[in-house]
Amino acid sequence: MARTKQEILRELKERQVRFLRLQFTDILGLNKVVELPANQFEKALDGEVVFDGSSIEGFGRTEEESDMLLRPDYQTFLVYPEDLEPTTKGPIARLICDIAYPDGKPFEGDPRQVLKRQIERVQRLGFDNLYVGSEVEFFLFVRGPEGQPLPQTPDRAGYFDLAPTDKGEEARRAMVDILHRMGLPIEAAHHEGAPGQHEIDLKYTHALEAADHLTTLKFVAKRVAIHHGLHATFMPKPIAGVNGSGLHFHLSLFKEGENAFFEPQGRLEVWPHQLSKTALSFIAGLFEHAEGLAAITNPLVNSYKRLTPGYEAPTAVSWSVSHRSAMIRVPKRRGASTRAEFRLPDPSCNPYLALAVILAAGLDGLENRLTPPPPIERNVYDLSVRDRRKYRVSEMPGTLREALEALQKNRVIRAALGEQVYKDFLNAKRVEWGSYRIAVHQWELEQYLAEY
Repeated sequence: MARTKQEILRELKERQVRFLRLQFTDILGLNKVVELPANQFEKALDGEVVFDGSSIEGFGRTEEESDMLLRPDYQTFLVYPEDLEPTTKGPIARLICDIAYPDGKPFEGDPRQVLKRQIERVQRLGFDNLYVGSEVEFFLFVRGPEGQPLPQTPDRAGYFDLAPTDKGEEARRAMVDILHRMGLPIEAAHHEGAPGQHEIDLKYTHALEAADHLTTLKFVAKRVAIHHGLHATFMPKPIAGVNGSGLHFHLSLFKEGENAFFEPQGRLEVWPHQLSKTALSFIAGLFEHAEGLAAITNPLVNSYKRLTPGYEAPTAVSWSVSHRSAMIRVPKRRGASTRAEFRLPDPSCNPYLALAVILAAGLDGLENRLTPPPPIERNVYDLSVRDRRKYRVSEMPGTLREALEALQKNRVIRAALGEQVYKDFLNAKRVEWGSYRIAVHQWELEQYLAEY
């Protein structure tokens, strides 16, 4: 049921909330907040709080035109459990906001608006929404005396291991408990394959709420980790020689309350594996635009150190109904649970932009009635050159620079971002790549300093 301004004001008063945080993300996906005391609550709910966009990545056009409005989405209102912020006397609440110009017009550079535009496209095509379930992987590291993260994990456990005295397990359990009390639908949590690596799975919901939940999970994970003397990082590949962290999206379109990816009665040659034409065209769209959207779903220099063979991360454009080496996998459950698991993204991405470009790619497949190649049922890494041609397997970008070049060539993904977000994102990432390119790294010193 939709929340109203008066209901929120009443709850703020009844629960004696002391501060209200208005939250949004910049184009890089970093959470930003403006925190207001109780005498500003009504102004905040009326969407009248102004901030300086020129100081936020991707929001500043010119210093003369930098004022932006924070327009709260009432459906995102929640009060933090007090043990999340134990040093604050009294509860804190939050609202996630859209960004608008002073005249109330939506700001086209707002990542949340970018996703909303694609959701409107979905609905114009007759679908209810894109539904998204998220598997979020991250690492926990210990902290030094000054609070700095150290390259040391609090455990040596592996996939699904149980270690009752492990600080990592205690922290993960506390994260899940707090997220549950905040109303986020948690499906499962467990230790992942690498030492210090964990996963929390969010139950499927519509795309905008899924992105909101991801920003909330990141905040909670980092805050809880601090309370346990740890550091939570969503960096894709913080440790060489072990698996990196992915953000697997489970995707399905619904129409009139039914899963449009499922076709129970279709002939195998028309609807293979009980996947509808809608599902196959959506998968084909992801297949077609995977290289072009990689810079958004895998936005760091470090992202491409995760995307290497042998570490369970996809390195080539491929799909399968069984094998986990494929970029797009269709889990075996059917009916309402029919879905495509997109395994490319990593958790450093801006979830609003990532889901927007994923949706744009899938919708392009639908609108142009694209069809994917046959699904691969064996390890992609072992395919011969002939089989790679048969299954239309192509290699993904190997560096952020290559991904940015692919983004520049992809009109569908650029259009989904909008000209302002595209230019601001591209410029920010070119600076990042340039800084990385000219830096002298430890590996170079170890390899060359004594030899040359």
